Amino acid sequence: MYLSRFLSLHALWVTVSSVMQHYPSVWGHYDVCKTQIYTEEGKVWDYMACQPEARDMIKYVKVTLDPPDITCGDPPETFCAMGNPYMCNNECDASTQELAHPPELMFDLEGRHPSTFWQSTTWKDYPKPLHVNITLSWNKTIELTDNIVITFESGRPDQMILEKSLDYGRTWQPYQYYATDCLDAFHMDPKSVRDLSQHTVLEIICTEEYSTGYMTNSKIIHFEIKDRFAFFAGPRLHNMASLYGQLDTTKKLRDFFTITDLRIRLLRPATGEIYVDEQHLARYFYAISDIRVYGRCKCNLHATGCKEENKRLLCECEHNTTGPDCGKCKKNYQGRPWSPGSYLPIPKGTANICIPSISSIGTNVCDNELLHCQNGGTCINNVRCQCPPAYTGILCEKLKCERDPGGCSQNSGQGAISHRPLLLLTALLGATGLCIC
Repeated sequence: MYLSRFLSLHALWVTVSSVMQHYPSVWGHYDVCKTQIYTEEGKVWDYMACQPEARDMIKYVKVTLDPPDITCGDPPETFCAMGNPYMCNNECDASTQELAHPPELMFDLEGRHPSTFWQSTTWKDYPKPLHVNITLSWNKTIELTDNIVITFESGRPDQMILEKSLDYGRTWQPYQYYATDCLDAFHMDPKSVRDLSQHTVLEIICTEEYSTGYMTNSKIIHFEIKDRFAFFAGPRLHNMASLYGQLDTTKKLRDFFTITDLRIRLLRPATGEIYVDEQHLARYFYAISDIRVYGRCKCNLHATGCKEENKRLLCECEHNTTGPDCGKCKKNYQGRPWSPGSYLPIPKGTANICIPSISSIGTNVCDNELLHCQNGGTCINNVRCQCPPAYTGILCEKLKCERDPGGCSQNSGQGAISHRPLLLLTALLGATGLCIC
């Protein structure tokens, strides 16, 4: 009998261990907003920070070109072949599908032969600059999670600026400069991301790394997101807890990876030489076959989902929050000022839920359906929450140490996490009639 009990306990512990693999101490998982846990007082809601999964954001983008008539083909014109710049018998014609190169071909699925691409008019008005602005808009705040990658079908431009907006295109700031000669083009010394550090990660640099001239095997430009993450999370991004901690405490760092819009400013096409061959201006143009932008909807750590509604992305807000970015408390849930969720403490973070307004609570402070006392608190006659020693607030939602001058240490409030395996094991034992004696 004892052997049977031991084997049952072992099997249960294996189950608990597999469940706990979703809560590693160094990574942090924010794919749920709340879960029921077992305490001495019974089942209670345990709230946590949460965020949507990263996805391909190009699926939801709106693209705008300036000038609007910069796409080739209206009227039809000829241009030189990519591989042989002196074979100038290729045609761009907007009225013929096989010969058209509209903007949507920057974002279609590749892998076909020949590849499809957007193309500008040629530099027929030289020496007037051939300037093109490509604006990508989401009408939603986005947090970037991977490199921005732009694949040129033509040679990579001699001069280009990648810009970002945080206010839906009202104002712009540079993200990175690209040039064959940074000093000549932008009066900046050339750098690469490898020259940066934790302390200079927000520096706006000019790089010559991606501005090779007219070469068919040199088509891709990067804006390196992951290399910047690596300054905090390590070369293989194994220590995401460190990155999350920095994002949580350094507002400028979080904002650096946040956008509502991107703008690609093409300032000078690939020439491949010091001078422009004025006898063959059909050699010079811009052509882009693919743009990749990966990220997640910014929901201020108050949502795990983001849905498309009326061609607009909206966070599926939890924690009694609302708004496109979950940026305010719902009506009747303004018992304290709205606050974003926090990645800390790792791994579940802090939910910072919106609590009922005093005027809307009346005598029903807590109940068994919606207003559960948090962090192991006990609901007393629906009138008040009796909180554990470390917590306070109407629903036991606050750490007492937050009121201290020194604030909370990283270990504060982690007790609930450390007891999670035991609580789960106790619950499983109760389901089988076993006990730990």
